[in-house]
Amino acid sequence: MRLLRSIFSKVSIILMVLIKFVCFMFVMLGGAYLLAPMGTINSKDIDKSIYSSMPNDTMMMLFNSEYFSGYLFAVTIALVIFVAYLLWQLHEVAVHKAHERKSAHIQLVFALSLCGLFLHKAWWVLAIIIAFANWAHIGASISKVISDGRQKVSSSLRATETPEA
Repeated sequence: MRLLRSIFSKVSIILMVLIKFVCFMFVMLGGAYLLAPMGTINSKDIDKSIYSSMPNDTMMMLFNSEYFSGYLFAVTIALVIFVAYLLWQLHEVAVHKAHERKSAHIQLVFALSLCGLFLHKAWWVLAIIIAFANWAHIGASISKVISDGRQKVSSSLRATETPEA
């Protein structure tokens, strides 16, 4: 039963990848079809003499196609959108980390992240530091320093209060 479940999960993963790829290709080919009229500006009647090594006729037919130019434009738009998405994910890494740790500082990190986006990048760095800091360890260390300081003060006060013989 475990073997069948494992095989079924692997097959379902492969099918999902194929379905996503087919959907992506439909979107890209639809974008090529919609953006093909823009290709008439640059891709018609390319002179073969501008190439140092002559492309064959099949390649020239592809280069002269409006749909190929539309497809390249759709791919370029998709790539720019994907890069913008990745940059946004990088920008929001502090907020995601604070949310993952269920930190009490989520709203502070979000506000600093937005300040880093619009005002100055130093605020984003501060948001990263706050999100990734181990606040329990920092609090325990500060408490230890304070308690050690109090013990030294109280022991020095006791030493000065003892009567000399």
